[in-house]
Amino acid sequence: MLLFLVSCFTFIILFKFSFFKHLLRTTIKAGVTTSNTQTLDKTSNKDSLCLLDLPELPLECILVKLSPSGLASMSGVCRSFRAMCTQDHLWKKHLNHKWSKFLIGDSMHQEWQTFIHTKKKQTFMVSSNGKGYFGVFTTWWNEYLKFNNTSICLPIESVMFWYLSLESGSFSFPAQVYNREHGNVGFLLSCYDAKVSYDAHTDSFNARYLALGRSTVEENIKWERLRSPAVDVSPYELHVSDCLTDLHPGDHFEIQWRKSKEFPYGWWYGVVGHLESCDGNKLYCQCHLSERVILEFKQYKIGSRWRKAIINRKDHREVGNETDGFDAGIRKLYSDREIMTWKGLWPAQQLD
Repeated sequence: MLLFLVSCFTFIILFKFSFFKHLLRTTIKAGVTTSNTQTLDKTSNKDSLCLLDLPELPLECILVKLSPSGLASMSGVCRSFRAMCTQDHLWKKHLNHKWSKFLIGDSMHQEWQTFIHTKKKQTFMVSSNGKGYFGVFTTWWNEYLKFNNTSICLPIESVMFWYLSLESGSFSFPAQVYNREHGNVGFLLSCYDAKVSYDAHTDSFNARYLALGRSTVEENIKWERLRSPAVDVSPYELHVSDCLTDLHPGDHFEIQWRKSKEFPYGWWYGVVGHLESCDGNKLYCQCHLSERVILEFKQYKIGSRWRKAIINRKDHREVGNETDGFDAGIRKLYSDREIMTWKGLWPAQQLD
């Protein structure tokens, strides 16, 4: 324990006075030219100090504190650091910290398995493009590789490769976009499936929507407009509603809706309303006992054909027509966070 404390304290002092970079430089040197003079001998002994000389536990404590770019930089120093800095447990922390909102459910993981399957026979090389999170580092690393005539490859199934694939935008993954097409009035308070990729230069996303064989591309989508798919079903499949008996006036919900049979479903936000025969008094309300459920979309004005919909609680399936579109599966919202997200997207004025 005493050795551990002394080692940690030594590292802090070295780091405090910018000696850390000096240690890295001495690590990658093959040796140090010595002199017969006493002064140069002392300098040589000092320069022989290396981070790898630290005990394993203090060194591990240092690595877990490094940022992704710091870990990547360290992995380019030498083979020993490369083995340590590419370990899954170090990168899993960074993956979960930045990308956890998209790791919910099976869709991301299935897409990742498909992605790495196509990469099995390829080698992932970190390239210098001067952009994004690793721009400065990758430029330095490639110069280092050229100087040493070395190649550094990442295991395709490693967490580090997953993180860098997301960060570089080379891996497009399934997500859902709120208010698609930059808040087009036809999509307000909806959420649609898309394949998205990250743009580290702008810290935003690009989305590709597919319908009727044609793709629509949207750029510069901020983090708050994205979520992981709400349910693990294809956007062309009906979601089996398991909450119909639990719907009461005032409950928040999302319902699948599509314009025609050829289009994918989007999820639309609404609130359960009262039957026309009910005055809304909670003491006497019996709406939850009726087979009919009133769905209200209060972003539309009273009298709009989009304001209300009625479904059958006991026998709900896809209903509709080519004029008004098709209503399908329903999911009740239990999370305050989900509800607040929808409310935060509320339009400035009601729609027609």
